[in-house]
Amino acid sequence: MRIEAYSQVQQVYSNNKVGKAQPTKKTNDIRDTVSFSSIGKDIQVAKQAVSAAPDVREDVVAKYKAAIKNGTYDVSGEAFADKMLANYEAFEGL
Repeated sequence: MRIEAYSQVQQVYSNNKVGKAQPTKKTNDIRDTVSFSSIGKDIQVAKQAVSAAPDVREDVVAKYKAAIKNGTYDVSGEAFADKMLANYEAFEGL
């Protein structure tokens, strides 16, 4: 009985033996590439142009400030209403 127990233990140990490590095969040096479409490049250029532009157009603001200060700034109610309706109609179609 004792010999059988020893042989069973020996079997377990022999199954757990680690073999020699196999050398890994070198793979080809493959790299990922990224390409941007012309639309993507155009969008990037547009984003850069927008970020470079000032938030407030000082020349336009100065013109209207001077007209208000001089009392020459006059808004026609009819022209204002026409523009407002035109904008409403443009957005209504969306």
